[in-house]
Amino acid sequence: MVSEQGKALDAAATSAKGLAPPCEHLDGLTPVTPQSSYCPDCRPEDDRRATLLICLTCGRVACSDSSPNQHAMTHHEKTGHPIAAAMEPGPRWRWCYVHQRLV
Repeated sequence: MVSEQGKALDAAATSAKGLAPPCEHLDGLTPVTPQSSYCPDCRPEDDRRATLLICLTCGRVACSDSSPNQHAMTHHEKTGHPIAAAMEPGPRWRWCYVHQRLV
């Protein structure tokens, strides 16, 4: 599952219609390897179906802001790592926590 999730790393730097300006936080990012295929901060009894994000700075996997625990946001707040990408199959996207927008 982790290898399929790595596809999030090559998502386009603009919106689907090409309207979003490039984000400088994408500059200098290098490929990362997901550290896990689940959110290690969630308790085992928590819902494992939450959308997962990968930190594009360090590879940390965490549950998204739409989940009750919002561990990806917590990771950003603790580390300052600005960009996370969706790990789920389907549309690929990246979120900049600094600009609060898709990039």
